[in-house]
This record gives sequence, structure tokens and C-alpha cells, in this order.
Amino acid sequence: MYCRARFASRLASMSTASLSSSVSSRVSLPIASQSPASSSVSFWNQKYRSLSFSSSLQSLRCSVPRWSYGVDWKSSTSLRAQARFTVPVMERFHRRIATLASEHPFKGVVTSLPKPGGGEFGKFYSLPALNDPRIDRLPYSIRILLESAIRNCDNFLVTKNDVEKIIDWENTSPKQVEIPFKPARVLLQDLTGVPAVVDLASMRDAMKNLGNDPKKINPLVPVDLVIDHSVQVDVARSENAVQANMELEFKRNKERFAFLKWGSSAFHNMLVVPPGSGIVHQVNLEYLGRVVFNADGILYPDSVVGTDSHTTMIDGLGVAGWGVGGIEAEATMLGQPMSMVLPGVVGFKLSGKLRDGVTATDLVLTVTQMLRKHGVVGKFVEFYGEGMAELSLADRATIANMSPEYGATMGFFPVDHVTLQYLKLTGRSDETVSMIEGYLRANKMFVDYKEPQQERAYSSYLQLDLTDVEPCVSGPKRPHDRVPLKEMKADWHACLDNNVGFKGFAVPKEEQNKVAKFTFHGLPAELKHGSVVIAAITSCTNTSNPSVMLGAGLVAKKASELGLEVQPWIKTSLAPGSGVVTMYLQQSGLQKYLNQLGFNIVGYGCTTCIGNSGDIDESVASAISENDIIAAAVLSGNRNFEGRIHPLTRANYLASPPLVVAYALAGTVDIDFEKEPIGTGKDGKSVYFKDLWPSNEEIAEVVQSSVLPDMFKSTYEAITKGNPMWNQLSAPASTLYSWDPNSTYIHDPPYFKNMTVEPPGPHGVKDAYCLLNVGDSITTDHISPAGSIQKDSPAAKYLIERGVDRKDFNSYGSRRGHDEVMTRGTFANIRIVNKLLKGEVGPKTIHIPTGEKLYVYDAAMRYKAAGQDTIVLAGTEYGSGSSRDWAAKGPLLLGVKAVIAKSFERIHRSNLVGMGVIPLSFKPGEDAETLGLTGHERYSIDLPNKISEIRPGQDVTVTTDTGKSFTCTVRFDTEVCQE
Repeated sequence: MYCRARFASRLASMSTASLSSSVSSRVSLPIASQSPASSSVSFWNQKYRSLSFSSSLQSLRCSVPRWSYGVDWKSSTSLRAQARFTVPVMERFHRRIATLASEHPFKGVVTSLPKPGGGEFGKFYSLPALNDPRIDRLPYSIRILLESAIRNCDNFLVTKNDVEKIIDWENTSPKQVEIPFKPARVLLQDLTGVPAVVDLASMRDAMKNLGNDPKKINPLVPVDLVIDHSVQVDVARSENAVQANMELEFKRNKERFAFLKWGSSAFHNMLVVPPGSGIVHQVNLEYLGRVVFNADGILYPDSVVGTDSHTTMIDGLGVAGWGVGGIEAEATMLGQPMSMVLPGVVGFKLSGKLRDGVTATDLVLTVTQMLRKHGVVGKFVEFYGEGMAELSLADRATIANMSPEYGATMGFFPVDHVTLQYLKLTGRSDETVSMIEGYLRANKMFVDYKEPQQERAYSSYLQLDLTDVEPCVSGPKRPHDRVPLKEMKADWHACLDNNVGFKGFAVPKEEQNKVAKFTFHGLPAELKHGSVVIAAITSCTNTSNPSVMLGAGLVAKKASELGLEVQPWIKTSLAPGSGVVTMYLQQSGLQKYLNQLGFNIVGYGCTTCIGNSGDIDESVASAISENDIIAAAVLSGNRNFEGRIHPLTRANYLASPPLVVAYALAGTVDIDFEKEPIGTGKDGKSVYFKDLWPSNEEIAEVVQSSVLPDMFKSTYEAITKGNPMWNQLSAPASTLYSWDPNSTYIHDPPYFKNMTVEPPGPHGVKDAYCLLNVGDSITTDHISPAGSIQKDSPAAKYLIERGVDRKDFNSYGSRRGHDEVMTRGTFANIRIVNKLLKGEVGPKTIHIPTGEKLYVYDAAMRYKAAGQDTIVLAGTEYGSGSSRDWAAKGPLLLGVKAVIAKSFERIHRSNLVGMGVIPLSFKPGEDAETLGLTGHERYSIDLPNKISEIRPGQDVTVTTDTGKSFTCTVRFDTEVCQE
């Protein structure tokens, strides 16, 4: 099989005394880490002692000040010392590298960037100096890939042919050609960061066991890890909510946080931003994003890959960034270049201006629907046009953030004057902004809409007049199912009528007006279908945008002054993306009105949007469960897949923060805001939506007076100082991590156990059983839940057996550092529909040999104990949603050898490959149903026995024990995938 061939062989390659061709082909060359004139054989030999862990400029020379805040990266001298790994038989190889490095093919285009007052900012690899007219037609996003290829070109790993492929993008991109790309840095959040650091710690153990120095395992590119996914809304509607929730967060996650604190000191080049600081993407936007690196006098564009799919938010700042799987991120951390298909680029032209009362959230939900319909999976989307001048940087970031929801790799906004203004607003120094503008202008990466625009080539085109955007929400189960606000009531009733599906609940007509009466803390209360029980201002998508956050405050102010209140059984919350939000809400005087409606600040991090909504009151939960009520959640998030927000909210709608407040006041989604009143004011008169909604002018005025540069500067000057709870946390100072065998949070994973120097070769799949047969749009939430651990689940049983009380279960996301828990949580989503169960919903399956109905984990262990492989059958968009390495690791540890689906989400497909699970696509027009497959068959997959015989996108034959035979495409989409 392919298991760990790509993932673990990177480690094994460091300790072998001979260099296989497959490993040598992956050695990275940091061509740009010195100017061409200063290269020397000794310099390059020094860098290449560790082979697979060599790196580019940004990874070896990383003593770059983080803006003007005085936070410096660790010295590159200590990093080089770690990289000295002498293997005598490689000396000839090193000499070859040194020779190549001293002959940079593009040394002639190195150009100086002068400072306006004299001297120079540094040198850079100049695209205009190539004097190639094709470059002028390239999309700006492709120019970033081109610059990287030129700077890292060595005619060994990155060749002049790779550079030519990118320059000739108009002709090569339709051909799905492969190129190498080296991101400048890696971004992690704690749910995905913990397993990454666990893997690094385990690699160190493996290095020691293989007789080498474990200190060689270090990130070689800057790694920023923001702890933001662990806070839960346990306490809401309270002035003390922030402190109470943080205390619970630390109590639950003390072990995880101590582990990350250990990692921040044990590994070089890793910055950990403590809990309570903000949401990772907002911190990236406001603070971490460089836009342009200046590393020892070499200038180059900032670029980033992150283990959260919404890393794309930074695209709004003109920084190329996108989500990758945990496995890919770890490889990038360790100096490996990414191998990617040169993407097509959709040009999205914006014109006009948003109408009064229309928000950036309405815009992004409209854009998401348009791009989903157009089809942009695997592509970049680049925005341009005169409408750009009407969008703030925060509006752009909102659109970029939801790239995963519309399916694109990136939603890119090139740098222009709006970007520069934002950089100044957020506290970047004048000199830094001057350098950024000067470099990007000189290298043809800056857009000046005051100048005539040269026509750029795009793979396809879309256009949107901003005046056509109207208020809307999305739901009830998918982010791209947009519903105009004026049609919401009719759409809701259609959902009640429709068959069960993405837009249906199949509630009989006679039950649609059912009323569930109950008592809430001594007060009479009632719920109906569509009643709102969770209203959350949350998520990176919107909390970074002052216009919608202050807009929510204005709605709250008007409602409070009119005497409206939110029903006490509705769980309301506000989780800002950074401390800056709190400052401007307080500066504007609007936070007190939000508090009056129950939208007290509950913490700084991802909450409801990722399922960390906490429990709802027991009386409310009982009323929902006992009466089978279709309860609703309304949130300003980016994901609303069923079962994600809360197990008891089957209808989940994405909306702007002001709309979240409006729906909380109404108490139901079953309302026509144009015709029906939201409530009754203190004067006895009906209050309508129009009475509460602020004008764009009102919002702009409060933004102008309340959002100030000093807020950003003071917030981020203090960000690495932590908080008292973090600072009091003790962490061991050691090279190797001391694994606690009794821990239920951190566990030494099995991937590197009994590892040998040579990775195992590939082989096919023989007589595998079907573990699950699922339909379309199976998300990573279905495969690897991040929410609560159900009390009767295999994971719960495991924890109880180890003395963990149910109240201390925490979430699946918080336990991603423990493979035993996460394997039991794989396919544990309570809303997953497995066709083997003939319509029954839940985390169980049929054990085919016996016909027993078992939890998926228990069935998988039966198969493994019998030495029987398994596969998964699936429909379209398998693995959509958040990027989660455990959605690939879990199936591997369950014994799944292949997934046969109609189509895959990009990141998840890559993760499956990285973990050795074979992704296969049915041929167009075929699927399990059309081929007559029930999942009760046994499956054999005929794969070549040699890696050299495997090609990207080749066809293979799948046969069953019932005599069926069909052809599938192996979704190894690049040559690197085969590794």
C-alpha cells in the first residue's frame, strides 16, 4: 500500500546512508537565501547536511522583525546548527548542489529597490527584467507563483522549464501541468496544530530510534500557531462570560496547552499565540501577514499555507494563501516544496456599489452561490474592476474567507491603495508600507486603478454589479444555498414540505404548526418549527469586519431604545475575532446595547461556527427532542452543515451580524421581515425590520469615529505576552516529549512505529469489504467530527474506561492529539446517512460478514482483527468542508484502503493520498447506484506493483466478487502524489 510512503519517508530519508532517486528528487534548494554574489560552496554544503529538510530563503534566513512590534524570529544561526547532518557518501551530491547554487539561472534579473530618501530596501528578482510580454497578461495571483519559481530556480528541483510553464500560463494551465511552489510560511490553529506538533514530537522519537539527532526535526519555515479553536460557549448572557469560559477552557485543555507551550520552546521557528488573543485568520490579517518579506535584504511576496481551510482570508490582503491538509503543512514546515497543478484563474469583475442596507455578508453569500454554479474547484479566483474601490479591505477579506465554500483554492484581491490604507490602519509602520508599495510596483504586482489597466488573461470570466446584491441568508444546511431575505418565509415553509435533503425536512402538513410548551426557569415558554434557539455573532468571516460588527451594535441600540428584548431561552453570544473589536465596540458605546440583548462577549476565538456552541438549557433541549421540533440556529459564520453547529439545531442559517441580532429579536426564522413585525415596543406599537436597520451612512460614520490605529497597535504589542493563566502554565524544557501513557489528550501516534529506512512499496486492494456507502456532500464534519462526544459512542466508552467523567469529555477537536480517541470518533457524526442502513441516520454500519449493526469503529475493528481490508463508497464532493487531517488519518487507522467517489474536495483528496488511502473517482456518468453496487460486495483494486508505473490520473480496474467490473481514475493528481 501507499501508507506513509509520502508522509513518513521524509523522516526515513534523513537517516539512510544511501540516497534513493525518489528522495533525492525532493531535496529543496534555497537559491535565494544569499544574493548571487555571496554564494559559496561552503555556504551551500553547510545548508544541505539534512537533505529533505533543506529550505528556501524564507525558511533558513528568518530573523525578520514582525513589523515594528519587536517580536523577532529565532536566529537562523541556531537553525543552521541543527541542520548539520554529515553523511560522507553524499559529498559528491553536495558538490553538485553547490555547483548548481552558484549558477542561478536568473541571477541577471536581481534588481535593487531604492529607498525614497536614499539607500535601498533590498534586492529582488525582477519580473520586468525578464522582458517577456507574456508576463503582462498574467493574473496577479499567477505572478506570485512565477516570482517564487524564479527565486528558487536551481535547474534541479525548480527548473527553467517550470518557470517557462508559468510564464506560458495561458497555454499550459488547461493542460494540468505540475509546478513546484514554496510558501513563505505556515499558519496553524490549535485543533490542527496539536496533531502537527504531535507528529513532529513523534518524528523526533523516530529519529532517535534510527540512531540520529532528534534536534534535526524542526520547522524550517516560519510557523505561526494561534490557539483559538478550544474556547466553548459554556457561559453566555453574562458580564463574566469571558473569564468563566476561559477558566473552563484552561481546565479542559491544560494538558494540550502545556504541550503546545513545550513545542514553542522545543522547536525553532515556531510562534505560539496564546488563548484569548483572537481568531487565527483575523490575527493573520491584522498582524501576522507581511504582504512582502524582507529577509536579509532579499524582498519577495508573502505567501502562506494553513491547516484551516479559511486561511484564504489573507487573500483579501493581497497575500497568496490557502488551506492544505495537515500532512502537506507538515511537509512544508520541514522545508519540502509543494507540488501543485498550475491552476486556472477565474476573473471576477466587480462594478457598481452596494445599495443602502446591504452588507458584505450579503455580498459574499451572493458571490459564493455564483461561483459554486460556475465551478471553480481547484482554481484561483481573482477579483478586479472599478467596483473594487467601493469595497473596504475588511469586505474583501470576507469574500476571500469563504473561498472553501465556493470551492476555489483562492479568492485573490491584488494589492492596491485600499490595501495600503489598511496596513497603516492596523499599525504597520510607514517604512514597511513604503517598502511594500515600492516592491510591488517595481515587480508589476500592484494595481493602481488611477492608471490605465492592461488587459489580463483569465481562464474564464464572471461579472457582478454590486447594486444587484440584496439582503440574504444561506441555509438551512449548506453555505451556498442562498435565500433572499424577502423570500425567507416562503423558503422555510418549502423546506418543511420538501423531502429530507439539503433543502428539506419532510414535516407532515398537520404537524407544521405544532407548539411545544415548556417551562424555562419558572417562566412559560414555547417552541415551534423554526424557533431560534442559538443566535451567535461568531466566526472569522464577519468578526474582522467593523462595518457589520458595528452594524449589529446599531441594530441592538435601536432595539433596546424601542424596548425590544430577546427571549431568555435563546442562547445568544458574541465572540470577537480580536481584542480590537472589543475596543471599537466600547469606543462607539454600542457594546452595552448588545449586552442588554444578551450578546455579551463570551471569548476570543472560533466558537459556534465550529460546533463549540456549548450546551443549550436542558429544558429547551428536552422540548426540542420530545416534540421533534426543527429548531434553528442563526450565526454569522461560514459553515452550517447539519450536525455541526449543535446536535439539536437541524436548521442552521448563515447571516450577517446585524441579521443575527434581528432574528434573535424575532425568535424565529419563520418570518417575513418586510411584512411582519419583529416585536412590540415599550409604547405598545409594532416594531418592524425597517425601524431597526441602520443606513450605510450611519455605519460609515461610527466606523470612522470608532476604529482607530492605536487599537491595533496596543492589541498586538501585548499579544505574545499572553495572559495570567497561560503564563502560569508550566511546560518541560526538553528536546523529546515525555509521553504520558495515561493521557487522553496527547498520545504518541502509530505512524512511525517500527519504521524502517526504506518505505514499503505499493500494492493493490484485495477482497475488501465496504465499511460505508454514503451519498453526496459527505463533509469532513461527517468523517471527523469536531463537536461534542456523544455519551454512548465508542469514544465516550474509551474515555469513561479511563476515568474521564462525561462533563469532562470536551470536544473531538480538542482531542485531535490522541489517535485512540480520534479513531473511535471517525464517522461518528450523528447525522451521517449510510446506505447500508437503508435510511437510518447515525454513526453505525452493517458488518457485512455477520449482518450485525455496529458502530462504525466496532465494525472496522472486526474487519481488522480478521485481516480484512475495507473501502468506502461515496458520491460527489466527498470530504468537503474544513480541512482536517484526521478525516484522512482516521479512516487509515480504521483500516480503510480506498475511497471510491464521484468527486473529492481538493484538500481532503490530498490528505487521503498523504496518509496512503487511495482516492478513486468513478467515470463521468457512473456511480455506485448506476453500476448496481450495494456495498455488500467485496472489492479488488488492481494497482501497478511499482511506483514508477503509476501516472497521475491513470485508470485502474475495480472488480467485485459478484462479477462486476468497472474502471476508475486514480486521483493521484501530481507526480508527487505517487511518492
